Amino acid sequence: MTLKFADRHLLDNLDALARIGAIEGGGCARLALTDEDRLGRDLVVGWMKELDLDVRVDAIGNVIGLRAGRENLPPIMTGSHIDTVRTGGRYDGNYGVLAGLEVVRALNAANVVTRRPVAVAFFTNEEGARFQPDMMGSLVYAGGLGLNEAYAAVDQDGVAAGDALRRIGYLGATMPGALKPHAFLELHIEQGPILDEEKVRIGVVESVQGISWTEYTVTGVSNHAGTTPMRLRRDAGYLAASVNLFVRKLAWDMGGNQVATVGSLALRPNLINVVPNRAVFTVDLRNTDEAKLKEAEAAVAAHIADVAAAERVEVKSKVLARFEPVIFDASLVDRVEHHAMALSLSTRRMPSGAGHDAQMMQRLCPTAMIFVPSVAGLSHNVKEHTEPADLIAGAQVLLNLMVELAES
Repeated sequence: MTLKFADRHLLDNLDALARIGAIEGGGCARLALTDEDRLGRDLVVGWMKELDLDVRVDAIGNVIGLRAGRENLPPIMTGSHIDTVRTGGRYDGNYGVLAGLEVVRALNAANVVTRRPVAVAFFTNEEGARFQPDMMGSLVYAGGLGLNEAYAAVDQDGVAAGDALRRIGYLGATMPGALKPHAFLELHIEQGPILDEEKVRIGVVESVQGISWTEYTVTGVSNHAGTTPMRLRRDAGYLAASVNLFVRKLAWDMGGNQVATVGSLALRPNLINVVPNRAVFTVDLRNTDEAKLKEAEAAVAAHIADVAAAERVEVKSKVLARFEPVIFDASLVDRVEHHAMALSLSTRRMPSGAGHDAQMMQRLCPTAMIFVPSVAGLSHNVKEHTEPADLIAGAQVLLNLMVELAES
C-alpha cells in the first residue's frame, strides 16, 4: 500500500504553530506549561479532532490522538513534543508531531483502515528548559518517574509542575502509559551538522547518547576585588570558571562521542568589583558509551573537589537528570533504512546527540527514530531550518513505515 500526504498541510501547520510564542528572528518560545504552551496544545488538539482522532490527555499532560484499526490491538504510535527552549526554532519536536498528523490525514483521504490502530502523541516538558528532568512526560509514561515526583518539580520561580499543569487545564485523568504501543517511531530534525555537511537525506538513528545533568552550588566569601590578595580569596566564581575550562579540555582529550557543556552560570553578587561569594552552574555531559560517561563524571567530580579544597569554598551538587545510553530496536532501525532507500533517499546510520522522547519509549516497546538534515547544524536557535523537501521526504518515510507496521 503506497500513500502520499498533502505536502502543503505539513508546511502550513508548522508555520501556524510557530506563530504561537513567536520571537524575533523566526523562532519560538513555548516553555512547558506556560500560556504559550497551552495555546500550542489547544491548536494541535483542535487539528487532532478535525482528523476524527480520539483525543486523550493523561495525568502528566501527555496528549494522544488515537485512530481506530480493524482490530483492537496495541497501536503503532508516533510523536514528539511541542514545547521549546526559550530561544527555540520551529521544527524541534513540532515536526514529528505534525508529520504524525499528516500520516492520519493520508489514511483518512484514502479511506484506509489499518489492522492496528495508529496513534499520534505529544509529550510534556521534553526540553527540560523549565522543569527537570527533561523528557519528563515520556519518562512518566514509560514508568521511569513517578507522578508525584514529576508534579513536585519546580521552575526557577518556585512554581510546581503539577500546579502549572492544572492551571493550563492539561492535568488529565488517564494514567500515563495506559495505552502501550506495539511500536513507537519519532521523526525529528537532526539538530546537528552531519547530514547537512554530508548531503545525506535521511538519518537512520541507531542509538541515543547517555545524558548527565548536574547543578553545582558553590559558596565562598565576598570581598573587595581591589584590596583582597589573591592568596586570601575564597572565590566561588573561580571554581565555576575552572570547571568550564576543564570540561571543554576533558571532552577533547576523551575524544569519540564525548561532549561537555557548562550551559548555565549565575554569580552573586555579580558586581564588577566584588569577589563572588556564590556561583550556581550546570554541567551537561553526554556519551554513547556508559562507561565513558561515568569516566567523565568522575573526572569532573575530582576536579571540583581539588579546586574547592585549594580555594577553601564549599560545593553542593544536585543531579538534574541522568539517563544511560539507549540502543534502538535493530529490526525497526533496518525498516527505517529500507523505506528510505525504497524512496531513493540517501541514508546514514548514526547516534543521536540530543535526548528524545523515543529513548524513554524504548522501555515500553520497539522504537526507532528518523532524522532529516538541520541546515548548518543549528537547533535551539531561532535560525533553526530544514528545507521543505527534506521535511516532506522524512514524513513520507514515516508514513510508509507506519502503514507497514500498522498492517503487521
